[in-house]
This record gives sequence, structure tokens and C-alpha cells, in this order.
Amino acid sequence: MDELYALAEMRDGLLTSQEARAAGIADSVLVRLAQRGRLERVSRGVYRISHYPADRLAQYREAVLWAQASGGPASVLISHETALLLYGISDVNPARIHITVPVTARLRRERPKWITIHHAGITPGEINEYEGIPVTSVERTIVDVLQSTKRVDVARQAIADATKKGLLKPADAKGLNTMANKWAHGVTKQASTRSSSAS
Repeated sequence: MDELYALAEMRDGLLTSQEARAAGIADSVLVRLAQRGRLERVSRGVYRISHYPADRLAQYREAVLWAQASGGPASVLISHETALLLYGISDVNPARIHITVPVTARLRRERPKWITIHHAGITPGEINEYEGIPVTSVERTIVDVLQSTKRVDVARQAIADATKKGLLKPADAKGLNTMANKWAHGVTKQASTRSSSAS
């Protein structure tokens, strides 16, 4: 059990069956420990040491570990509206946890209903860490939200909040605001074209 504690200690008591196998602990041992109440199975391939209380970030760590345990790469990132929430740079409160995996990633397990998966190319400069959780950079997060939701208001609020918190340089904020303005103009133009063609 000491080996399991050592594996899980850095992540609020969470570990994957892959990590346990790599440490020489068989799946049958994990199953037996779960049956005895020493481990809790939180999702397929992901366990929590029972005496570790879940903190406010536990579900985000679980989402990343689930994707990695499902055959995903190490580069699984919290992204989109969930990343905005972690950074505290808008009022969004998504119903699901958004993760981004590389375009080539094929996850082998059925996705839990509380996770939304995005496939995208991510460069090293677009990767941050928030309290030990891999997350898309602030700039990448805002661009992703703008492109996936088309919510210019959310993007603008995130830019303003991130600038106030010192998470964005003024030049980056200016570039993102320019992008949001162009997006708003394009969306408005498309909407007016649709309404005029419908009349």
C-alpha cells in the first residue's frame, strides 16, 4: 500500500491502474483494495486512496487521468470554458469538464458524461499548469472559447479579467480584443445577411 500512497500523494490521492502496473502492482490488487474500501474507483482506470478527501480541483485531475488511462497521451489539457473557470477569468460555469487531446489521440474507453473532448494541435507555448493541472494557456483558452462557442461577450470578459489579474500582457490583450472585434463583426455580418436573405 505504501507504493500506492507514494504514487497518489502528489495528486490528491488519485492514481491510474497503468501507474500501479508500472510500479509492479497488479490490477487484481487494485480490485481487492477497492472491495475492501481502501481504494475508490472514480472512473475506469482511475482510483482514489479512500482517506484522501476530494478537493475543489479533484474532478479536473480525474478528467486528465481518465483520458491518460484511456490510452490518451501524457499531453491532456484542461481547456475551453473549464480553463476559463480555473483561471477565474469569466463568469462561465460549464456543466462539463472540457479537455483537449492531440488530433491523433484515440481514447479507447467510453467517455464519462461529464467530460467534453476536443482534438487539436497544441504547441509547447500553449501549455500552462494550474496547481499541478495541465491547462491551455490563457491566450489559447480565449481563442478556443471564441471559436467553439462564438460568445464574443465571454471572450471580452475573459480578456478584461485576465488583464486585470496580470495573466495577459497588454499587447496580447490588444491582439485578442482585435480578434474578438473581427469575430463580432463577422458574426454580426453573417447574421444580418441571413436575416435579409430570409425576408
